[in-house]
Amino acid sequence: MIVDVVFDAPVFHPFSYRVPQGLRVGVGQRVSAPLGSQARVGLVVAAGEGSEEGLKPIAGLAEPGPILSRSQVDLTRWIAGESLSSWGSTVAALLPPAPRSATESMPAPGDWASGLGERPFLLTGGDREGRLLARLAEEAESRGLLLVAPEIDAAAAWADRLSAALKASVVRLDSGMTERERWSAWMVLARGAARVAVGTRSALLAPAPAPATLALLDENDAAHKPPGAPRIHSRDVIVERARREGSRLYLTAATPSVESWRRAEDGRLQRVPDGPSAWPRVSVVDVRGTLRSQPLSPALRQAVKDTLAANGRVLLLVTRIGSAMACGECGFVLRCPDCGIAMAFSRVRRELACRLCRRADPAPDTCPTCHGRQLAPLGWGTERVEQAVRTEFRRYRVVRDDAEVGRGRPRAMSHDSADVVVGTRAALKAFVPRGPSLIGFITPDPILRLPDFRAGERAFSLLWAAAEKVADGGRVVIQTQHPTHYAVRAAADQDLADFYKREMGFRSELGYPPFQRLCLLTVRSRTEGRAKRLAHELEQELRGLGGLTVYPPAPLGRSQRAPRWQLVLKGGDDLPALLSSLLGPSRQRRGDGRGIIEVEMDPVDLA
Repeated sequence: MIVDVVFDAPVFHPFSYRVPQGLRVGVGQRVSAPLGSQARVGLVVAAGEGSEEGLKPIAGLAEPGPILSRSQVDLTRWIAGESLSSWGSTVAALLPPAPRSATESMPAPGDWASGLGERPFLLTGGDREGRLLARLAEEAESRGLLLVAPEIDAAAAWADRLSAALKASVVRLDSGMTERERWSAWMVLARGAARVAVGTRSALLAPAPAPATLALLDENDAAHKPPGAPRIHSRDVIVERARREGSRLYLTAATPSVESWRRAEDGRLQRVPDGPSAWPRVSVVDVRGTLRSQPLSPALRQAVKDTLAANGRVLLLVTRIGSAMACGECGFVLRCPDCGIAMAFSRVRRELACRLCRRADPAPDTCPTCHGRQLAPLGWGTERVEQAVRTEFRRYRVVRDDAEVGRGRPRAMSHDSADVVVGTRAALKAFVPRGPSLIGFITPDPILRLPDFRAGERAFSLLWAAAEKVADGGRVVIQTQHPTHYAVRAAADQDLADFYKREMGFRSELGYPPFQRLCLLTVRSRTEGRAKRLAHELEQELRGLGGLTVYPPAPLGRSQRAPRWQLVLKGGDDLPALLSSLLGPSRQRRGDGRGIIEVEMDPVDLA
């Protein structure tokens, strides 16, 4: 008997081995087999009869039986193909590590039902999580449940909520557990000893007794697509899983991704909105020509005073300082005339560059619109804002919450004793259980000016999240040089539909996702010359395929390992298949010293 095995390695084909007499091995089972100079654990993806001459034998079994069914193995192959990741690396990322010694019996994984199920549900509105909990509690009596959260903290919180609501044990599967705990939890589900599981990305393939209900929280969260294989969004995986097995699927989002909104418009998702939830008073403050020496406008300063006088708490949100250049007098942002996104400003070269088409122009001295001389990246760091607030409000306790000071301490604990918190977006989540009475944006403009076509979507998502988080009767103050931007106005007016109408018009006109697919190809080599040469060779080969928009390669600088060059491509739904046929030979020649090609389909971040 011959088996094909894939390994957690940058290799894009299985390896064949013979099975020794007396050993029973099945598809979906992990085995130990020689790869190079040592034995490694891999997954059997095919088995059959054939000539065994010259094949090495597998060394042994990593587990007593299969951990995946044949249909699940097929799904992992689809995931690898869509993300252009190694099949073995895909499997390793989505399964609990095989234990060093596993002697307990393993139940045979059930094959998923084939055929189309109902369309997935997209839950929006202020009470979306409460409505999801009610639906899951109702369905738990007759269906297995699997809920996937973007982060460990959210997974832990939902495990507690479901356990209390269902009065039943809930299995957790996330990277906050030990490897042995994750494997044991998987086995508990596989044996049917528990019917409810909550986890993060690594739980996407977890067994759930059929018929199953699947749920993905905050489907628009970028944490659902972390670095590393497989480079694919959890939303795409769970939608495909639900389609293949006929499971019921719920997606939740305060502000759905543009991709999901379009799927709802096309009828591929069923959007289940709630009635308009309570909305705070949102003030938009025009700070064009001001905010250079003081982070608080008179309007925001007065709002802080009033809130503190009423014993309320204040959160002042600081977004990262942007790299785009804008006019401090009229707010005009210098954008690429071809791509429509903000151009990144280099202080060293005094140059503006487009992250997509690589156009580079000298930075002007005056604003092309108002001819003012205040062209510069605008932004305030958290430390500068903290100092200004401490000086202005000496009687009150001011706490800074950013990546630097947030390490190693519970955020919520320090927030409870603070009158004013100056922080980044993560500070929003730390206000538990109640939100602040006032949320003030020093300015969201650096997000609006990101050199990324998703800049408007990101700003809108953050503004909406703040409006949802503020306490009842509270208010939001937004200081901006773009008071009429549709993302700002839609958040202030609680108008989801208007935002997506305008955002989709922009993306459709310029061919951005979801209307075309995007891909980043990063070339890494030992020397700058080799990396550049390989990038330009790839560019010519890609242009020869036809039907693609291929932007010129550009240097990314030296990583810890080697110089890097990057190409950006746009194409249709068949882009992964086209790239796979082109890159296959290149990937098999990884050891020839020319370089390494890394692929990221559907990137969530260009900035």
